[in-house]
This record gives sequence, structure tokens and C-alpha cells, in this order.
Amino acid sequence: MGLEAPPQLWLRPLQGVCAGGLSDQELAWGRELPPPLRRRYWQSRAALRQLVARCLGCDAEAVPLHSAPGAPPRLRGGAGFVSLSHSGPMLLVAWARQPIGVDLERVDRPLAAAAIARRYFPPEEWEELQQLPADVLRQTVLRSWVLKEAAIKWRQRTLAAELNRWHYNPRTGVLRHDSDHIAAPVCLGEAQGWLWAVAGATAVDLDGDSA
Repeated sequence: MGLEAPPQLWLRPLQGVCAGGLSDQELAWGRELPPPLRRRYWQSRAALRQLVARCLGCDAEAVPLHSAPGAPPRLRGGAGFVSLSHSGPMLLVAWARQPIGVDLERVDRPLAAAAIARRYFPPEEWEELQQLPADVLRQTVLRSWVLKEAAIKWRQRTLAAELNRWHYNPRTGVLRHDSDHIAAPVCLGEAQGWLWAVAGATAVDLDGDSA
């Protein structure tokens, strides 16, 4: 794809992914992990390679990927930017010519919404959220968290340093960084019972079809 190629986004089950095309380094990294994590690591990186290979027009093993366990995946040599998120049996992968970040959670994920918002969200956001009914609060906190995690990956920062600096307004859909005074370009959607978020692209659909 050319320099103006639109962002691509895929939601895939990890089950059944053939762990082919992995580099020797990825195989070695995987062997150092406990068996359940090893399988997920190999499958997620293999899927990432296979999907991004479509964008780059090369074989999966030729994708210039560097993706150590627990670290953000990166493409070398001007091949663009990637992000991934896995939740349970599902994997979300994105590729773009510009920095991009994604996050994925089940729509019905149980969570202590009030406790999470009180502890991790900016005080102003928590004050606004306290006015919501319990069922709406859970949905809003989950959406806020997913958007913030995608934005943090987009900027290549960490949750510990950045989570309480992002303020989500559910009425406007704006995600604002209170310290840097920027609004993140974000997209939020649902599919197959999963809630997904993308930061760095505001016009992207699942399965590699851009809006």
C-alpha cells in the first residue's frame, strides 16, 4: 500500500491461529514465558504478522516487526505503525502509516465502576460520573477506560503515568489530556459482544475496511 493508505483494523479470535512466520527472536522470547502466556504471545504475534503482511505486500516472516513480550510492538524501516490488544479469546490488531493505538474489552465485562473511576480518573471526571445511574456508570467507565488505553498506546506512554490525565466527556465523545491540552482523535465501536477503541484514526472500520 502507498504512503496514503488508510488505517486497517482487524478483530480476530486467537484460537486456531497458526503460529507461523515468527522470527527466531520471537520464538526464543516465547519459550521464556509460562505455557499459557507463551501460546498467547506466539499466536498474537503470528496473527499480527499475517495481517500486516497484507498491507505491506510481503510474507509474514518478512514483516519488520520488533515485539518483545510486554512491550509495544513496533515496525522498523518506515513500514508504518501497529498496535494490538487481546482480551480473553479475541485479538484486535491495527496498522497505519501514522501512530495508532487500540484497546479491546468485552461489552458485558463486570467491573467495580465507581471504585475504578474514583481511584484512576481525574477528579473532575469522577464528579461528573457520580451523577449517573449504576448501569449507565458501568458502561461509561468501561468506554472511558478503553478509549484512554488506546490513546495511551497511541502516544506510546504508560497507564501508570497517563491514565489519570485523560478526561472523557460521554456527552461530546471528546477525550482530552488535561496536562497537554490536546484532544485525542478516537473512534469507538462494538462488534460480536466486544467494545473496541482506536486512537490516532477517527475513520476506521473493522476487518481492514476504512470509512
